[in-house]
Amino acid sequence: MPAEWSDQPAIAIRGAAKRYGEITAVDGLDLVVPKGICLGLLGPNGAGKSTTMRLLTGQSRADEGRIEILGLAVPRESKQARALMGVVPQQDNLDVELTARQNLEVFARLYRVPARRRPAAVASALALAQLTDRADTRVDKLSGGMRRRLLIARGLVHEPRLVLLDEPTVGLDPQVRGDVWSLIVDLRAKGVTVLLSTHYIEEAERLCDSVALMSQGRIVVRDAPETLISRHAGEEVAEFYGSPHQLSEVEEIAHSSGRSTRRSGPAVAVLGAETLAEGGNGFGDRFGEPVRRRATLEDVFVLLTGETVE
Repeated sequence: MPAEWSDQPAIAIRGAAKRYGEITAVDGLDLVVPKGICLGLLGPNGAGKSTTMRLLTGQSRADEGRIEILGLAVPRESKQARALMGVVPQQDNLDVELTARQNLEVFARLYRVPARRRPAAVASALALAQLTDRADTRVDKLSGGMRRRLLIARGLVHEPRLVLLDEPTVGLDPQVRGDVWSLIVDLRAKGVTVLLSTHYIEEAERLCDSVALMSQGRIVVRDAPETLISRHAGEEVAEFYGSPHQLSEVEEIAHSSGRSTRRSGPAVAVLGAETLAEGGNGFGDRFGEPVRRRATLEDVFVLLTGETVE
């Protein structure tokens, strides 16, 4: 890698726009990702996350703006950029007629890993995915969780310095999701830059150094998860339960005192509730004592986008 790339951010998107007819999927997007961090890209459906991923991989061409991957201009230098990054798509597109090892060998060759290094690179990727003992099993005989781990390993076989993960745990059960989280933690520990697009807000809260919240093709807010929670939701949330009329009253009282609220199923959640006194909650005895819990990134997501988590 040329020495001049060492001072470049892993990703630099400046003023990018992408339109599909009358629909603007990405609208003047600015996003700079320094090397060595895990950045979570959150947003409701239609926010522009998938389009942003396609712009970064050169699958779509921006109508306006500039995009650079490790100092390489995309799409003009997309071929060189793809050689330096690993891409893990949302959809499973593994070759089911090949074994786990053969899938990795094919991609090691495509990424031009030197022949003398390929066996070690494949073995390392199998170990990272905890698939060493299933290396010679055909993909169609692997479980869904194993296939997802193999998909991630395939994107890492050439030891990229930047990895794009597009909904890497969608549809996985909690145990397998935890295994994938461990892989992402390992990547962070090795100094690999990770861009993680996800609908699972807990995933972003646990794994990411920084979170960028997208809405209508733009970044609405970006910061460390704990900072976003503290700034927009406070430390504690109080959930009030009752009839629709009572919940509307709770909202009116909360808003009149400068507090934000969000509907949460059959309840109204009042944010910044750490200042509400126990027993005398300021909402009157007719509402009863609320259920208190820690504020989360989901509260911030719903507050700033007006969308529920899907």
